[in-house]
Amino acid sequence: MFNGVLKKMITENDGEVKYYLGMENDFIFFNSLFDKNITIEFDGYSCLNCDSSDEIYRQGNCKKCFFELPSTAEWIIRPELSKAHLDLEDRDLEYEKQVQLQPHVLYLAYTSGVKVGVTRKSQVPTRWIDQGAIKAIEIIEVPNRYLAGISEIKLKEKYNDKTNWREMLKTNRTDIDLEYEKSECLRFLPNEVLKYISAESNTTEIKYPLFKSPEKPKSLNLVKSKKYTGKIIGIKGQYLIFEDDTVFNIRSNEGVKVSIEVD
Repeated sequence: MFNGVLKKMITENDGEVKYYLGMENDFIFFNSLFDKNITIEFDGYSCLNCDSSDEIYRQGNCKKCFFELPSTAEWIIRPELSKAHLDLEDRDLEYEKQVQLQPHVLYLAYTSGVKVGVTRKSQVPTRWIDQGAIKAIEIIEVPNRYLAGISEIKLKEKYNDKTNWREMLKTNRTDIDLEYEKSECLRFLPNEVLKYISAESNTTEIKYPLFKSPEKPKSLNLVKSKKYTGKIIGIKGQYLIFEDDTVFNIRSNEGVKVSIEVD
């Protein structure tokens, strides 16, 4: 029996992605549990910031923390709103400088289709794995989050920035050439970032431990159902995939306390 508060799975891209879930006193290595029955039970909430047992609001935090923490400010989702390069504070300038004033990558990835996104350089390829991308390529590497954000805004005129999670889980291959897409999108970029075009022109391909894609994936609402038992047959993105097409998104359940038993 494993007990703990859910946080996104730790990943290792080693030919095929390996997945580890940190619990109170141990790690669960999910790749070793395929074809085994797993029971997940809801045990309550624990805010990832303050440990409050209040209902989780967003991103693993209670409502109070979500609206106060610098790590949940709007510039996280909308990087073009970053202001640390101007020495302007949103919630905590020291934190904002630490996160915003470091190398960021604008990229194209294939999840449920071609999408554009922004991530810190240090989060490559983790960000792509968490999104369930099967292919990804860097477009530019810029010195701060703001420049990546305004570049993303331009490319959103051509590409989506969202993923259809059901289609992502069902998609295992694509003939889309991301190197060609990169060459095509360069003319949409703002002039001030053209000098930052990434020298890394190769496409990264990602293989997931997924033996069978779900035909009609249905999301497990553990808070509502309280308990679920199923045989795990794969993992993609931050989703556990079960034999009956039930899928459980670990990332969207951060802050939820659970008990996990393996038969």
